Amino acid sequence: MKRTERLFAIAEYLRGRRTGATAEAIAERFGVTIRTAYRDLASLRDADLPLVAERGRGGGYALDKSYSLPPVNFNAREAAVLISAGQFLSEMRIIPFAATLASAIDKVRAALDRSAQRELQNRLHELAYVGVPARPTREDVRRAVEQAWFERRALEIRYRGANEITTTRRIRLERIVMDRAEIRLNALDLDKNEKRQFALDRVEHAAVIET
Repeated sequence: MKRTERLFAIAEYLRGRRTGATAEAIAERFGVTIRTAYRDLASLRDADLPLVAERGRGGGYALDKSYSLPPVNFNAREAAVLISAGQFLSEMRIIPFAATLASAIDKVRAALDRSAQRELQNRLHELAYVGVPARPTREDVRRAVEQAWFERRALEIRYRGANEITTTRRIRLERIVMDRAEIRLNALDLDKNEKRQFALDRVEHAAVIET
């Protein structure tokens, strides 16, 4: 996890807690040293995040109780449609960003009160989707594609063509086409300076190019 991503994650982690979190707990949660945790907390303060240090039992670092973001209010009907559609996309492998989608679904669930969550559980089984799953792809490839897409960075891929010959390409994603049976990457081939289309299931390895 990059430092900027970790800072946002720490802020979200603190916002979701009713009590403070010690630097040791934050370090363990995010897999960093205590020194790094203190440095991250200082950076959040420098960014004007209302971070306070609470003493006593249940103390630690916390966001000022006056700090809040506008709530997202879903009713059970809205949440059921969003969650079932998200689960369908993931199960049918239509969307390559499975981990991000799972995180989003968790947040939709968490936005519901207990009554709405109970109703949601009762309604989800009433929605069913039927489709043809897309061809399976490697998880590490999906992660690299997701990173390159959101960060607008180039990729180096090892690609197995229709002739079963594997070549290495440097590409920049322009569009991701999600079909029921296949996910295709529309990209610019940086070495040949031409637009190409690649089937995601034929990508054997992918890595974001460091620039």
